[in-house]
Amino acid sequence: MSEIKNIIFDVGNVLIDFDWDGFMERQFPNADRKLIDRLDAAVWGSGRWDRLDAGDEPEKVFASIIAHAPEHEPELRKIFANVGDTLKKRPATPAWLKSFKERGYKIYYLSNYSHYVMNCNPEVLDFLPLLDGGVFSCDVKLIKPDLRIYECLAKKYNLVPSECVFIDDLEKNVKAARDFGFNAIQFVYFAQAKADLENFFKENS
Repeated sequence: MSEIKNIIFDVGNVLIDFDWDGFMERQFPNADRKLIDRLDAAVWGSGRWDRLDAGDEPEKVFASIIAHAPEHEPELRKIFANVGDTLKKRPATPAWLKSFKERGYKIYYLSNYSHYVMNCNPEVLDFLPLLDGGVFSCDVKLIKPDLRIYECLAKKYNLVPSECVFIDDLEKNVKAARDFGFNAIQFVYFAQAKADLENFFKENS
């Protein structure tokens, strides 16, 4: 087992909160479940929203989403305009990141993220200067779990995969990281991920 030198973090639902359900309740407080389900299907079905993370032009993505449910264009436009409200800071994040820097680890991010959402709520990413670098999907036009995005990060910073541990909330992204050669931990909630990471270090010290 190689010595772990690098910790790689997903962003949404790892370093910040992504609260889609709460956002939809706030945007449409009196809506029935059928409307919410139709809006969810229009936004997320067939990977439509993922195209934003892959770097496609926002209006092109929005047009594709609206075409799936044109009768709900006003509601969908409201979602697009306010989507920054899905993201919230996690107070524990800065101290968590600093603790790894103090222990000598290099820390990076690898996240499916769009320029559009970034611009809607830039302050939620104010912890980024604490990291040593990273890759956003919108900048390389690749999204997890495509193995090529893991390769992009490794090549950019000359990382040896076996010397890295990757943390992501989605099982498919964790599996892809392992397929690429990273060690990987699935983030379910903060205390669990923190404990799993420390146990990993102990087991591999």
